[in-house]
Amino acid sequence: MDRNSLIGLGLIGAILIGWMYFTAPSKEEIERNKRLRDSIALAEQKKAEEIVKTQTLQKQNDTLSPKVIADSLSVLPDSILKIKKEQELLANFKDFAPAASGKDEDFILENNLIKVFISSKGGKIKSVVLKNFNRPDSKDALVLFNSDSLKQALVLNVYNNTLISTDSLYFTKEQPSTQSTLNLILPTSKQNSFIKYQYVLNDDSYNVEFKVAFTGMQQIISTNNDEVIFDWNMKMPSQELHIEKEKQTSGVFYCSSGEEQEIDNLSLTGTDEKSITESGTKWVAFKQQFFTAAVSANTQFNQGTLLSTFVDNSDMKYVKTTKASLSFNYNRIPNDEFGMKFFFGPNQYYVLKNQQNGMQKLIPMGWWIFSYLNKWIVIPVFDLFKNSTMSMGWVILILTVIIKLLLLPIAYKTYLSSAKMRLLKPEMDVIREKHKGDPMKMNQDNMTLYKRAGASPLSGCIPALLQLPILIALLNFFPASFELRQESFLWAPDLSTYDSIWDYGYVPIINTIYGDHISLFALLMFVSTIVYTWMNQKMMPMQNNQMPGMQTMMYLMPVIFLSFMNSYSAGLSWYYFLANIITFLQTFIMRKLISDEKLRAQIDDNMKKPVKKSGFQQRLEEMQKRQLQNRK
Repeated sequence: MDRNSLIGLGLIGAILIGWMYFTAPSKEEIERNKRLRDSIALAEQKKAEEIVKTQTLQKQNDTLSPKVIADSLSVLPDSILKIKKEQELLANFKDFAPAASGKDEDFILENNLIKVFISSKGGKIKSVVLKNFNRPDSKDALVLFNSDSLKQALVLNVYNNTLISTDSLYFTKEQPSTQSTLNLILPTSKQNSFIKYQYVLNDDSYNVEFKVAFTGMQQIISTNNDEVIFDWNMKMPSQELHIEKEKQTSGVFYCSSGEEQEIDNLSLTGTDEKSITESGTKWVAFKQQFFTAAVSANTQFNQGTLLSTFVDNSDMKYVKTTKASLSFNYNRIPNDEFGMKFFFGPNQYYVLKNQQNGMQKLIPMGWWIFSYLNKWIVIPVFDLFKNSTMSMGWVILILTVIIKLLLLPIAYKTYLSSAKMRLLKPEMDVIREKHKGDPMKMNQDNMTLYKRAGASPLSGCIPALLQLPILIALLNFFPASFELRQESFLWAPDLSTYDSIWDYGYVPIINTIYGDHISLFALLMFVSTIVYTWMNQKMMPMQNNQMPGMQTMMYLMPVIFLSFMNSYSAGLSWYYFLANIITFLQTFIMRKLISDEKLRAQIDDNMKKPVKKSGFQQRLEEMQKRQLQNRK
C-alpha cells in the first residue's frame, strides 16, 4: 500500500473518530433516555400485569356457574369502573387527579363598562361583553369573544416530566368572593397544596387584574423546570361590516421589556410566527380593527415568548387565529405568586394611553413626523365633539377648516409666486425666442428671471403637495379611528369604512384594481381633484408650458388615489373632498383680492434691484459654461 493510500485511510479514520465523538449523546441526554426507557419499561410492566390479571379473572369467571356470574355482575361493574376511572385520572393528571372531574359553572364579574364570564373548568375567562358597544347588525351588547374562541391555561411540568394543562381541570369557588373579586382554587391530592386564581374588576375600568398564587406546590411542580407556561389563544370574531378591512388591521402586537420597550407586531397580511429570545415581554395584545384583548405582566414575562397568527379565509366568522405562549418563573417556595392584568376594551387613544405602558401605539398614527398631526389636532378635535349630537361628518368639516387655516400663510405665499409666474409671460416669451435652439441657455435665463421677480416654477404644485403628508397621516388614522365607527353621515352608514352606492360584484381585472363596488365619497374626491387641477392649470398657463411633466402627474395622482380610496374610509374621502373645495375657494378669493397691476409693479421694482447669485447658482452657471465649451 503506497503512502497516499495510507494518508487517505488515516483521514477517513480521523473523520469517523471525530464523527463518533461529536455525535455521542451528552450526559443529560443519556440520563433523559434512561428515564424514558425506565418509564416505558414501567408502562409495559403495568400492561403485562393488567393482561395477567384479566386472564386470571377470565379463568375464574369460566369456572363460575351462571347464577354466581349474574350475582357478581350486579355488584362488581360500578366499583370496577370507578376504580379504573380513578386509576386513569391518577395516571393522566398525577397530583391534580382530584380536580380532573367536577361541575362546569360560570361566575360573573361586572361593572358599568364590561361583563366578564369566568368558567370553573380551567378557571379561564370564557367570554367578555362590552356593554356600551354593539355590532353594526345588532342592538345587543358586543361580545368580544366567547368560550369557543378562547383558550387560557397554565401548563405545569410535574414529576416524571408530565405536562398538565389547567384548561381541563375544575376549579372551585373560594369565599370570600364579591361582585368585583373572584377567588378560584385548584385542589391537589396533597394537603395544603393548591393553586389559586384571583380575578379583580374595579368600577370604570376595562382591566381585569389576575393573580396566580402557588401554595405548597414545591413538591408537585418538577424541579427540572422552574418555569410555568401561560397559554393564551384567541380566534377573533368578526365585529364589523367588512371582514376584509378587519383582516388588514388585526393581528398580534407585543411590547418587549428592554430599556426602550419597543412595540412590534407580527404580519397583518398573512400567517406568521415569532419567538422573542432577545428580551422578556411586557405585554401581548390581540388587536382587532376597533377592539383589543391584551395581557400584561406586573413585572415581565420571560424570554422565549412564542407568538403566532393564522388566517383562514374559508371561515368568515373569524378574522384571525392568534396564539401566545408566555412563561414566568416559579420560585419553589411555599407561597409564590405572579401578577398579570387583562385589558378588554376599545381602541380609543386616551383609553389605551391610560394603561401607561405604551399601548396607545396600537392605534396607527402614521410616520412619526406625521403622527403629531393626529395627536395634536385630529384626536383633540374628535374628543371635543365626541359627546355632542353633531354628526362626525360635520366634525370632519370643522377639522378640515382648522387645518386649512393653519396652512393659509403658506397658501397665500404660494399664490403670490404662482401669480408672478403668470405675469412674467412677456419676458419668458422673449427668452424663448432668443434661445430657441439652446434649451440650456433658455432655462438658465428663465431661472435668473424667476429669481429677480421672486417667483417659483413649482409654486402651483405646492398646495397639492402640502396635502400629501396630511393625507398620509390621516390615511392610517381614519380607518382605525374609533370615533368614526358606526357614525353615519348623509348616505354613508359608517364613516370608518367605504360607502357603497352600488355593489356590482366580481369583474375580472376591474375587481383587482378598483373593487367590486362604487364609493360615492371617493368618487366626489376624485372629481373635485380633477376639477381643481384643471382650474389651477387654467389660471396658471405659463407654468403648465414650462413643466408639462408635472401637469401629467397632477392628473395622474387622482386616478391613483381613486383606485384604493374606493375601498377606504368614507370619512377620509369626505375630508379630501372638503380640502379640495376649500383650496379652490381660497385661490378664487385670492385672485379677486390681489390686484395684478400692483403685483406687476412689485415685479418691476424687484427687477430693478441687483441680483445676488447664490453659491449653488454660481456653480450651476460655471458647469453650464464648461458644458457649452466642451460642446463647441
